[in-house]
Amino acid sequence: MRKLFVLSALVLMAIMGNAQGYQFSVVKENPITSIKNQGSSGTCWSYSGLAFLESEIIRMGKGEHDLSAMYVVRRNYADKADKYVRTSGNINFAQGGSFADVVETLDTYGVIPMDLYTGLNYGEKLNNHGELEAGISGYVKGISEKKSRRLSTAWVNGLNGLLDAYFGDVPAEFEYQGKKYTPQSLAESLGLKSSDYISLTSYTHHPFYAPFALEIPDNWRWSLSYNLPIDELMEVFDNAINNGYTVAWASDVSEVGFTRNGIAVMPDDEAPENVGSDQAHWLGLPQGEKNNRLKSKAEAGPVKEKVITQKMRQIAFDNQETTDDHGMQIYGIAKDQNGGKYYMVKNSWGETGAYKGIWYASESFVKYKTMSIVIHKDALPKAIAKKLGVK
Repeated sequence: MRKLFVLSALVLMAIMGNAQGYQFSVVKENPITSIKNQGSSGTCWSYSGLAFLESEIIRMGKGEHDLSAMYVVRRNYADKADKYVRTSGNINFAQGGSFADVVETLDTYGVIPMDLYTGLNYGEKLNNHGELEAGISGYVKGISEKKSRRLSTAWVNGLNGLLDAYFGDVPAEFEYQGKKYTPQSLAESLGLKSSDYISLTSYTHHPFYAPFALEIPDNWRWSLSYNLPIDELMEVFDNAINNGYTVAWASDVSEVGFTRNGIAVMPDDEAPENVGSDQAHWLGLPQGEKNNRLKSKAEAGPVKEKVITQKMRQIAFDNQETTDDHGMQIYGIAKDQNGGKYYMVKNSWGETGAYKGIWYASESFVKYKTMSIVIHKDALPKAIAKKLGVK
């Protein structure tokens, strides 16, 4: 009977713990546009980059606008193909990309409203880029092999034919809200200029306060990011958000603590409150079972998290445990019922999870798994801007 009572008590405690869950209160929240769905495509970089710019447009007092992610993707496929051929196939030609592909192309390519360019010219309601990538990759790789010793004058036209077949023709001009625009003139009218934005990262294999090209496959443009110590990078997050700016956030979402239910935390796998008192049993578990238990713990409510250091970040990057998995937008700060700090994140997986497309990423998770960010340069704290020489 006593064993039954103890078991019942443990079950009740577990139920109560799960029922508690996460209770968030907003500290600071900046405007965002509606949640989008990237579908079956590796285009988070475009959706999150444009989500960031859409919030910028709101911040500048120019209203709410939904911009076409697929227009940006289509333009970047052409640029990527050109560079792939020029480098004899020595860059990554895939669906992925970086925020530079959105921001650095603003002046050249401009923007188009989403409802005027859906990029769904192949009979689907949501993006599905499997066939598209296979077809374009095969074409470009074949061209780069130079079977005729030199490139023909037709290959670029052939590439654009493929891209237009899937995405649709790129309009030279269009009507929007009663006025005629080109993609470039619309970007200008919305106040979007590539020179207003800056990319930041935090790793020790390059000097701090200087720019370098982050060595990841999706940085095929070889774009530069300024390097900051991690504590100063976290200061940038808070300064930006508290002053009305949002952040384009490139992160690793492969961690156990990044749940599919709107939570991203870094549970400490050595803390007794996370692993239980039977430490010997825990250490003997297969890694998969440990991960499942940690994930369940993370989903149930606030957990004891790892204390993140610059060295930990570097080891994870060097070991390729931290990889450039996903782009999102950070737009606010919240606290849980225990006072723990979280960043409010807009994702591009549709209105999924407990918070309908919004994630709450703990300060520890963001500190550990941030690969790079893009902000408006005016969102930099003045002291940090001075160190970087940014005006």
